[in-house]
Amino acid sequence: MIYVKLIGHDFKYEIRELIKAFFFGEEIIFISSNKEYNGDGLLIENSLNIKGNKIDSITKIYKNHKLMFQYNEEDLQNIEIGQEDLKKKIRIGIKKSLYKGLINVSETRVPWGILTGVRPIKIVHNLLDEKIEEKNIVEILLNQYKISNDKANLILNICKKQRKYLYPLDENRFSLYISIPFCPSRCLYCSFPSLNINKYYEYVDEYTDKLVYEINSIKDIMKGKSISTVYIGGGTPTAIPRENLEKIILSIYDNFSKESIEEITVEAGRPDTINREVLNMLNRNKINRISINPQTMNDKTLKLIGRKHSSADIIESYYLAREIGFDSINMDLIIGLPGEGVEEIRNTLKKLENLNPENLTVHTLAVKRGSKFKKTMDKYSIKGQEIIEKMLKETEIFSKNMEIYPYYLYRQKQILGNLENIGYAKEGKECIYNIKMMEEKETVMAAGMGAVSKIFFPKADRIERVPNVKSLKEYLNRTDEMIDRKIQGLNS
Repeated sequence: MIYVKLIGHDFKYEIRELIKAFFFGEEIIFISSNKEYNGDGLLIENSLNIKGNKIDSITKIYKNHKLMFQYNEEDLQNIEIGQEDLKKKIRIGIKKSLYKGLINVSETRVPWGILTGVRPIKIVHNLLDEKIEEKNIVEILLNQYKISNDKANLILNICKKQRKYLYPLDENRFSLYISIPFCPSRCLYCSFPSLNINKYYEYVDEYTDKLVYEINSIKDIMKGKSISTVYIGGGTPTAIPRENLEKIILSIYDNFSKESIEEITVEAGRPDTINREVLNMLNRNKINRISINPQTMNDKTLKLIGRKHSSADIIESYYLAREIGFDSINMDLIIGLPGEGVEEIRNTLKKLENLNPENLTVHTLAVKRGSKFKKTMDKYSIKGQEIIEKMLKETEIFSKNMEIYPYYLYRQKQILGNLENIGYAKEGKECIYNIKMMEEKETVMAAGMGAVSKIFFPKADRIERVPNVKSLKEYLNRTDEMIDRKIQGLNS
């Protein structure tokens, strides 16, 4: 248990998230008086002192009422972050002060330093926008954000690769996300609002009609603006009948010029939803990128996480997609699945080597609140940070050998080892939607249950999130409200 007392500021969220990076799963309690600390666990005291123009942050860490560590981060007003935002400098200074204390009382390695947000690459984009030189950007990442040298150079290189897809910024350009939330079964780690297709099959036709209605409305809402990319995700879109999926795809083409869409992705996802007829339909409708996601190629793990297929099924589906003509295929892996270690990831990568996909997305397992795994994780064997890092290193070596390179990256709360998710791609095969969605430099209009629109206002560098409801029945009954929300978001 960790007790926290803040003095002179109220950056509770930032403090909590940084402590969680060092003490995964520990209960964190904020207190207003030292009397509330009984000596059990740690007491972290973080204070902000302002005297004239001088601003300092002091961190003290106690155990059993005895002072273990004290550190003073001085002159927060002079922190060099490439911009003159005093509040941001103070927030960074407070976290630097806390970070110094935490690395002295914890055995956890934190390669991302004080960064706890999902999108570390946005920092680099903003620094490049300010015309900061690359060597100075690296210095800021190392010295102010405390990121490791490897991670600093990784996000700088990814950022440079992304910019041709993002700039020049255009408020009249948008991408489209379509949510199809049905799945054959719910995986152990899944936290998305997905629905078992067998249980909810009777709603598929109605859902399809409501989704098409929302897509039609987005055409009117976005009149005068140009579409760039489309992503059909879920769930598993190929879990619904082929005719329904085709109806949704055709509605996109009916509303938005097919020639204007630079890229359209469909998550075929699980091989138990893929057959020749489905793939022929997707190919006939000019879907130019699909995902076939093994997560692992170890059959024992597939069974444990709730997949109803084998690694052989994955390979068969992949070669069938190649035979039909798909030349841009993504495959997802998850590092840190129950019972898996370095040997298991090597086995998975060895099997993928012969497949040679254009994209490989490597996720580090995140223990999400909405997943079955969160409720039952004590039953499973999960590797520690050192092993997770070694597994991730295996994927880095594999990607270099396969000549696929990092092109987008994001982090998640409760991610194992305080690490990251990375998308790799062959040159020219990057998923443009993934870049635009993750870096939030373009509006994404989203349709369907649980989908979240993100409206980008470039002049203010602001994102307005507009969520759809996560309940199927609520979505079916309130589709017009979802459309009205988007209109209001655009006018906010």
